[in-house]
Amino acid sequence: MHKIGFVVSPGFQLMSFAALSAFEFANLSAEEPFYELSILSEAGGAVRSSLGPSLDSVRFDDRDYDTVIINGDLAASEGSPAVIDFVRQSSKTARRVAAICTGAFVLAEAGLLDGRQATTHWLWARQFASRYPKVKLDPDRIFIVDGPMWTSAGASAGVDLALGMVEKDLGPDVARMAARKLVLYHRRAGGQSQHSVLLDLDAKSDRIQSALDYAKRNLTKPLTVEDLAEAARLSPRQFSRAFRAETGQSPAKAVETLRVEAARLLMEQTSHPVEAIAEQTGFADRERMRRAFIRSFGQPPQAIRRHLRESAA
Repeated sequence: MHKIGFVVSPGFQLMSFAALSAFEFANLSAEEPFYELSILSEAGGAVRSSLGPSLDSVRFDDRDYDTVIINGDLAASEGSPAVIDFVRQSSKTARRVAAICTGAFVLAEAGLLDGRQATTHWLWARQFASRYPKVKLDPDRIFIVDGPMWTSAGASAGVDLALGMVEKDLGPDVARMAARKLVLYHRRAGGQSQHSVLLDLDAKSDRIQSALDYAKRNLTKPLTVEDLAEAARLSPRQFSRAFRAETGQSPAKAVETLRVEAARLLMEQTSHPVEAIAEQTGFADRERMRRAFIRSFGQPPQAIRRHLRESAA
């Protein structure tokens, strides 16, 4: 059995425990159970989470673990001396050591990330970079693997990190089966950005949402205001006014946002040429897509694809 030690401290985030379900469903998807999980803490016993509920844990001891995962908290704590010592000692025997969200602060405080690439939650990236200048921080990745060190972004990204481990251990088929059993809409690779421009489009009414759904399904069409208004069953004037009130954007800007997001996903998930992706997502040509990427992400499509390849390597 592959032993996993999941380290918690008072104030830990419950959301990070979603990552453990990836190992649970991997056990159910493999020919026989592969992972054995232990919840660890400095003092053992009940450990209170940031939300209130407590979790039972086992006190640190001298047992060896194949994988050690450090949970984060809402204060980006660097860990107590006992936690730091446990992490350092574990790194000498464990095959890999990981951190979810702000757990990266613990690994950095222990000196395990010096000279390595790492990531953490975008909200704490500036503080992390200032506190640990020796770490090669990339603040816009879902998760990063540098040798035996694994780090992930926010707590939900811990699921992606865990599935990445499952794929390394048991192969892509088991990882896909585990992801399906978790009912994941999309399994994200480590090179993905932490940010989704779709979060900026927060429609509050069914009519505006219907127009956005129509646009997502028909990105290769011109998608004029008249087209979207018809999908929303409003006049063009009423639609434009309601759309801007709900989303804070013009319909034209929103369509560009949808196209950029679709194009970025294709950049991340396929090896299609840039010209083909521009065509598939409704951009007239690669130059228009390039300008849209720079407006949204501050870099052209080629740079994003190059970054993904470097992360994969």
